[in-house]
Amino acid sequence: MNPSTPKRSFSHENIETNNTLMIVLILLVVAIGGLVEIVPLFFQKSTTAAVAGLKPPTPLQVLGRDIYVREGCYNCHSQMIRPFRSETLRYGHYSVAGEYVWDHPFQWGSKRTGPDLQRVGGKYSDEWHRIHLNNPRDLVPESNMPAYSWLEKSPLEGGVATAHMRALRRVGVPFTDEQIAAAPKEVDGKSEMDALVAYLQSLGLALR
Repeated sequence: MNPSTPKRSFSHENIETNNTLMIVLILLVVAIGGLVEIVPLFFQKSTTAAVAGLKPPTPLQVLGRDIYVREGCYNCHSQMIRPFRSETLRYGHYSVAGEYVWDHPFQWGSKRTGPDLQRVGGKYSDEWHRIHLNNPRDLVPESNMPAYSWLEKSPLEGGVATAHMRALRRVGVPFTDEQIAAAPKEVDGKSEMDALVAYLQSLGLALR
């Protein structure tokens, strides 16, 4: 190259020797690549439409999910069954986005200290879940899960259910005014244990 010839701003040499320029270009490429992969998902029916048979959660299930998140159950139990033979043989049909269109936020994850819970709905009786939550080792001697016996003595608040259902409706969950108005009556006299069991029993019923 002639020494008198000016260097081009985006020449290979300039990009490699200018850290700021390289960082900016890397971020730009990653941003464009991310948008190309993510944006189409917002317009695909398979990721935005509910699977057949999926129903909005009941007020009891809404509060149960809040308790599930509050107690950190997702730290040990994933709700994502991967499309591998070993996973589907053990847990059932792999997870699909249409099962979670009304979950905010969804509970997919990679951590599995305990079994995956996505298909646990209907697998055991309500009483089994109550015993398991009160003292897991009564049913699974090798379990290292803590007991949640205090949930049985913690009452639910109907006003909280109403507020949460209104918030969920704003982000797309198809609750009706009648369902929201009836929420306090439906959870009256119920405990946090009742709510958590109701939520667990609802998991995976729409797709087996």
